[in-house]
Amino acid sequence: MSTNPQRNPQSLWWPRSAAFLLAGLAGASAVYWGLKWSGPGASSAAASLAVADAAPTDPQALARALGGGNAVAAPQAVVVAASVAGRLSLVGVVANRSRGGAALISIDGKPARPYRVGARVDDALVLQSVAPRRAVLADSLQGPASLTLELPPLPK
Repeated sequence: MSTNPQRNPQSLWWPRSAAFLLAGLAGASAVYWGLKWSGPGASSAAASLAVADAAPTDPQALARALGGGNAVAAPQAVVVAASVAGRLSLVGVVANRSRGGAALISIDGKPARPYRVGARVDDALVLQSVAPRRAVLADSLQGPASLTLELPPLPK
């Protein structure tokens, strides 16, 4: 006389639910990482769109607003700084008391590279000095500052 033990359908509900949940999480993880690795991130695309949508500025009006005098070179410097400012982004700063240091600067949304004080960052600009949360760029190491990059404020 053999007995056929019947399984309770209620006892199979938990293992099936757990297996379904784990399979769903594994699938969602695979989709997330596949999209993450498949191409350029959305953050760099959004940053380039934000720069592309910026309205053109009047260099003479900007020079007057910033206290530019009657010097002929001032509007040209403002034009250079305005065109380069949209392309550069300060990512980090290492400053020390001896006026040395370095800055992590991203150009055109590319990965940030370290630049020491005195190094040429772009064709027209040199990293002139660094301070906590700020980098100053100029045409030459001894010339007047053309552009100041600052890190965003820390969240509270």
